Amino acid sequence: MSGHSKWATIKRKKGAEDAKRGKIFTRLAKEVSQAAKEGGGDENSNPKLKLAVLKAKSENMPKENIERAILRGTGKLEGIELEEKVYEGYGVEGVAFLIDTLTDNSNRTLAEIKRVFNRAGASLATVGSVMWQFEQIGYITLVGENLDFDEVFMVAAEAGANDVVNEEGTVSVYTPRELLSVVEVALHDANYEIDEAELRWDAKNTADVPLDKAVQNMKLMSDLEELDDVQAVASNLNITDDVVAAYESE
Repeated sequence: MSGHSKWATIKRKKGAEDAKRGKIFTRLAKEVSQAAKEGGGDENSNPKLKLAVLKAKSENMPKENIERAILRGTGKLEGIELEEKVYEGYGVEGVAFLIDTLTDNSNRTLAEIKRVFNRAGASLATVGSVMWQFEQIGYITLVGENLDFDEVFMVAAEAGANDVVNEEGTVSVYTPRELLSVVEVALHDANYEIDEAELRWDAKNTADVPLDKAVQNMKLMSDLEELDDVQAVASNLNITDDVVAAYESE
């Protein structure tokens, strides 16, 4: 699971640039609206909305933007219809990819994803041909000075977490899909500052490819995440320290 942390670290370095362009707020607003549409506008009774709002706040999204997104999702403010869809694909050397999207125009989204795959010498896959290689898990990261790993472990484990790992200074908590909100609430109630809390696709087995091909797959990941309708990208690429170093030196 350590690849999650390595890729998350890379994405955080890009975060300031994304925020300047306003793209990250657009994505977060979509996510909040969709969660409110599915489960209502009350965070206390809608765990998905609670997590979406938490993520928005962690990115310093203005309160009024979050409130408007909730109103749009509940139909109290005119907005667009959004659809969630997962696309499957094969990267360079057959590395498996899953792309989570949230869009108001699936034809546009599909065309943009195809373009990025084709440009990388990769290809989209048929439904079900890739997804079996992944399982959905809860992923939470904590920030703050002097985090006591043992204390975090006890709180998370008692709430049902599968694992707690200290990865390069980031404390990451892994949970079963259905217990993400429960563990997140337990950590929040224990006064831990949560940086991320979301569902992610985790590869059951990782793929090792030559270093240059791994870097190409990392670039494909990054290019896909740049698309406005893409919420998250997962792959089964084994992201080692050597791969990260080679990618960042490009």
